[in-house]
Amino acid sequence: MYLMKLFLDTANVEHVAEVAEWGVLDGVTTNPSLVAKEGRDFKETVLAMCDLVPCVSAQVTATDAEGMKKQADEYSKWHKHVAVKVPMTVEGLKTLAYCKKKGIKTNTTLIFSVNQAILAAKAGASIISPFIGRLDDIGQDGMELIAEIMLAWSHYGFDTEVLVASTRHPRHIADAAQLGAHICTVPYDVFQKLPLHTLTDKGLKKFLEDWEKVSG
Repeated sequence: MYLMKLFLDTANVEHVAEVAEWGVLDGVTTNPSLVAKEGRDFKETVLAMCDLVPCVSAQVTATDAEGMKKQADEYSKWHKHVAVKVPMTVEGLKTLAYCKKKGIKTNTTLIFSVNQAILAAKAGASIISPFIGRLDDIGQDGMELIAEIMLAWSHYGFDTEVLVASTRHPRHIADAAQLGAHICTVPYDVFQKLPLHTLTDKGLKKFLEDWEKVSG
């Protein structure tokens, strides 16, 4: 039985180590903005996270295919857990095809349409990352895109995993699971909310109060 994978969207190694201890973390996604926020060396950060989880997406910064291919070759040699994160552009598609031939795992980022998803999958992406929160920000329904992609995937034999990115609240993760998405990447603050429910807290408090009455 396949279980939806949960990734942490961060460049904070301490946060990765913390959530990894829960026994539910399958990977990490990073991007240049997240790495810059932490102020740490990029390679050092990626390697530290690779020791904690089996998949770490490390994003290229070049915009031309030759530059992306060079970075993909470099990143893939750092650790077997690295997936090279490539933008959804024509140059990115060329890079995906190159990586597919070389056996380099990839994650295609900044996907906002079914057409983009199909192109990335056909070019050989290991993972595609539709950004649902950014679609919500401009008045579209981001989860509708996930539903459309998963419907398209149901008709074909794509090996490409669908990763729901730019999640903003716990409901996004529940909706993604119900639609059959393969992976959700979740910000640290949202991940912290996933185990919580007021009724759980209330019930536990009552159990402990009753136990004090019978054990005291």
